Amino acid sequence: SKSRDDVGKHTPKMEKITVDKKDIATVIGKGGATIREIVEKSGAKVDVNDEGEVTVSAPDEDSRNKAMQMIKDLTAKAELNKIYNGKVMKIMEFGAFVNFLGKQDGLVHISELADKRVAKVTDVVKEGDEVKVKVIGFDRGKVKLSIKQAAI
Repeated sequence: SKSRDDVGKHTPKMEKITVDKKDIATVIGKGGATIREIVEKSGAKVDVNDEGEVTVSAPDEDSRNKAMQMIKDLTAKAELNKIYNGKVMKIMEFGAFVNFLGKQDGLVHISELADKRVAKVTDVVKEGDEVKVKVIGFDRGKVKLSIKQAAI
């Protein structure tokens, strides 16, 4: 007899993912806070070794998927020309700092806020606003974002 390819939705599930060694601290968090939050919110058990191998053991598929998605979100890197949902964190005279991917910050220069001349940043956005941003470049490790190019 042939074994089944799909096991039940409620069968315990296990999955491994390898993260960058420099992302291990991000997944674990300060004093283990982040990994505990993943465990609490997903119901899965999460183990990370020194090589960056993350093992997710879950009672079911939903728990596993939730934990895996949280880990992927934590370790995701900004990609050029990709559009993300972000939140305006800080307003400066020259632009707005936007948090996206949950942990990444980037600058939307005043010239990238709208396709018209902007006199004051606060004419277009304010702190706490949810915005769509496009990654338009990287400058000395900083992410350059655009709101006007994300709208196209």
